This record gives sequence, C-alpha cells and structure tokens, in this order.
Amino acid sequence: MNFNFLAPVPDLVLAHNQLLSPQALGRKLRIHSAQKGIPDLDGVNIVVIGVLENRNDINYLGEEFKLNEIRKSLYALYPGSWTTTIADLGDINKGESVEDTYFALKTIISILIKKKIIPIIVGGSQDLTYANYRAYDDITPMVNIVNVDCSFNLGDSTKPIKNNSFVGKIILDEPYNLFNYANIGYQTYFNSQEEIDLMDKLYFESYRLGQVSKDITIVEPVMRDANMVSIDLSCVKGAEVSLSQKYSPNGLDGKEICAISRYAGISNKVSSIGIYEYKPSKDDEITSMLISQIIWYFIEGVNFRVKDDIFLDENSYQKFITLIDSEELIFYKSNKTGRWWIEIPFLSEVNNKLKRHTLLPCMHQDYLDACNNKVPNRWYKALRRNSV
Repeated sequence: MNFNFLAPVPDLVLAHNQLLSPQALGRKLRIHSAQKGIPDLDGVNIVVIGVLENRNDINYLGEEFKLNEIRKSLYALYPGSWTTTIADLGDINKGESVEDTYFALKTIISILIKKKIIPIIVGGSQDLTYANYRAYDDITPMVNIVNVDCSFNLGDSTKPIKNNSFVGKIILDEPYNLFNYANIGYQTYFNSQEEIDLMDKLYFESYRLGQVSKDITIVEPVMRDANMVSIDLSCVKGAEVSLSQKYSPNGLDGKEICAISRYAGISNKVSSIGIYEYKPSKDDEITSMLISQIIWYFIEGVNFRVKDDIFLDENSYQKFITLIDSEELIFYKSNKTGRWWIEIPFLSEVNNKLKRHTLLPCMHQDYLDACNNKVPNRWYKALRRNSV
C-alpha cells in the first residue's frame, strides 16, 4: 500500500504513551512509529490520520501546528467495551503545494475505504474536506456529505479553493459525484441570504443551531444517510474551547457535538469523518480533550452499528402505507432498532439519478406527520434531487 506520505507519530507522544495505564486507549492502538514503521492493518477497523495542512485557511499567517496534545489526550482515555481494532497512522505533512497534500490525503483515504477501514482525519483547514470527497471518485457514483458547521462554506467557486468555499468547488468540479449536502448547526448571521437561497434551490438540507439544540435526535437520520462527515470546530461555542479556538459565543456545546459524532459512528454508511480547524495555543488542553472525546464517541458509535437496513426478511421489519393527496408514501420500521425509513419512488418519466427505489432514513415523527397529511421535508427534497 502506498503510505509513503505518512510521517510517524512523534517520539515525544510515544514516550508519554508508555507512562499511561495498560488499560488506556493509547496502549491498545497500533501506532506508526519511526522504530517499527507503519503497523499491520489486517483486522483494523478504524485509523486516525493527522493532516498538518492549513495554507488554504483564509486567515493563514504562516503558522505551523502539531497534533501532539490531541494524541496525548486521546491516548489517555479509556476505551469502552469495544470490538474494533484501531490504528494511528501518524501525519501527512504539508506537501510542496496544497494540491500535493490533497493528493496524498485522497490517495490514502481511497485505499482505506476500499479495505473497509474507516479513516478519522484530524486536520487544519476544512478545505481538506474536498480531498476527502475526491477519494470517493472511483468508489461510488453518488456521495452524501454532512457538514457540522456554523457556515455553509459555499463561497465563490470561481476563486481558488479556501476553507470557506470548498463546498462550492465540490458542487461544480467534475466529476459530479455529489448527491446530497446537509449542514448541521448553521447560524443564519454567518451565511448570506444568497447562500441560504441556493441551499433551498439545490434541495440541500440545512438545520439551524436552534433546531439541533432543541432536538438532537433530528441529526440521526441525516447521519444515517451520509457517506462522509466533516466537522468544523467553529461550530462549537467559545466557552467550550481554548482561547485561540474561540469563534462565537453561540454554538453547539460539548455534549451536543459528541452526540452528533456518535450518531455519525452508528451510521452504517459513514465511511470517513474529518475534524478540522484545530488551532493549538498555550491553553490548548480543553480543545485537545474535546477533539479526543469527539473521536472517542465516533468510535463508540461504530461499535454499536447494527445492520438493519436490508429489508429482505419480512420478519425483520414492519411496513406502513399512508396517503397524502393521492400520493402513496411507504414507510419501513426495523424490528431490530426501531429506526424508520421512507421509500423514494422510482420516477420513470424523469432522469432519475439512482435508477431505482431508494430508502431514505427518517424519523417516527415523519410517519406521524404523513398520517396527518403533511409531506415530510426530507422526502420532498430527496425526491426533487433525484429527479433533477
């Protein structure tokens, strides 16, 4: 495997790891070290990769950063009752150009996904999400992205890519693999009205911070339909992070961002996740610990994955049919988990992107709304995207 782009975990972190309890997570990882090289990935389910790239940050001033404190915090946590095997593959250093870093990240993620290994990317600027997305080019023709962020990051796609415009590049750059883009936790005052209107025009999904804080469970079906997840730390309110990381007095709290990460882990479709916009400082401990706990909860979620979305055995699900204005809506409920899906019909008269009936994750409330003659919003948007 071509992992020549990866630098080992620093000896300083490895020395700290040796002082930890034998039960600590760090003592159970397979770690890329200068002495032993890249670990054997046979049987590995999840890997952690650092990416030391932030040159496309709109506020970049030439500063360098390391992920040592995050690794120290992560290694010191205790694992749950997990069956997954985890490796830390070290870091991708800055390439000669940002495009070189993108290529390295894209190549490594593509290899890992094909081996059914889930990469957790910890990086600098969030434009690295673009490289993550491009890793799916020869894996799946349609990609669903969930961005946990206070901004949409649509930006001006005619200009060079930056951490505030990478989504625009994803939408417009060939090959066109994006099927759905969903934003979790956006704050209206950080997004122009033009961007908000464009999200609606493209039938993308967006959930305001207030909606998420009021009912965190609305995130679960969105994550269940995602292939990749990108988390911008600026979505976390300033009181929860260190001084240099503070972005806004409003945002998700620590419990909410960890719950969202766990929903991403539980999803059977999520095959990669990235945590971006880390800015270390002298008072870094609280941010490092928060990122470590976000990673911990994602791994926890992966360990609780249940394959409940293959409805071949009639004893494994219940089927519900309701009518809205003569339109038949079909719902499925898993007997294993109680999770719900709604069927997106195949429309033979339009250019249907998926060419088949599709099951869209939804909530029980969507079924109740349908029974009350209210069209579920996710169903409507998915139907429109499928027919564009």
